Amino acid sequence: MNVSLLIRQRLAYLGLDQKDLAAAAQVTESYISQLLAHKKAPPSPKRTDIYEKIGKVLKLPRAELAKLADLERNEELRKRVSEVPRPLFEECREMIVRKCDLARRKEVQRIFEKEPFGELERLVTQKLLDFAQGIAREELKREEWLRRLAQHTDRSYAQVRVSILEFLDVDVFDISVENCISFLDPIVDAWDIDLKSFGMSFVPNRRFTAAGAKRFEFAEQKPPEPAAMEPGLEAFLNDRSLSGEVTGDEVAFLKSLKLRGRRPSPIYYYRELQNLRDPLHFPSAAQPGESE
Repeated sequence: MNVSLLIRQRLAYLGLDQKDLAAAAQVTESYISQLLAHKKAPPSPKRTDIYEKIGKVLKLPRAELAKLADLERNEELRKRVSEVPRPLFEECREMIVRKCDLARRKEVQRIFEKEPFGELERLVTQKLLDFAQGIAREELKREEWLRRLAQHTDRSYAQVRVSILEFLDVDVFDISVENCISFLDPIVDAWDIDLKSFGMSFVPNRRFTAAGAKRFEFAEQKPPEPAAMEPGLEAFLNDRSLSGEVTGDEVAFLKSLKLRGRRPSPIYYYRELQNLRDPLHFPSAAQPGESE
């Protein structure tokens, strides 16, 4: 079973067609058609809202489509890892070099040309993608921005959503000229890199987004030392009459409790657990349309 097959089966069972699905997912019918025909790979569940929207109209269990998509994508990734990476399109490289800080531009260009699609070029391109995709992901939530972008580029709202969803699924190995022209170029105003530490900074185009500049650093860190368990908590966990069926999340919460200079008793942790479980302490937020 794969994403395409499951969707087609549910469409047939519910008596729906691709047009219904496209409307529910707020994408073009062409995009759905290509997805079902395997002309487009299923997008990453972590980067899109399309599976939730499709799952609702197809009356599928939550996350079922996303799980299938992950399996398909992992299989495709295993195949791609064994292939020799292709160099970037010339237009993409030119755009990336042009936006590099002037003080570093010539040196970066020299390295790119000496080692086409080498480690530095892949690192820079992927981090630029991460930065631009983070901004695009946030803008995707703003319907007004999407509609203005659609009007500005003479495209429909659904076409713009498809374009962004596809861009969010791009990585350094399959970036296209269209990705560079439609997103990287307008979103990224400038970038710089320290060629010794490989720290990178990114400045967004203020006319395109209100997002702030970002900095990427490699930092050497020691693994955190495991915190010693409080004697009272250990005694509480060993006493089944107190801890009962305590869950892993609850244990993690109890471990996080810190009382400087004091040593809580097992009874303290028992009472904290009861407080954590008492629904009166955590009133549910009112749902939209409900009275407070």
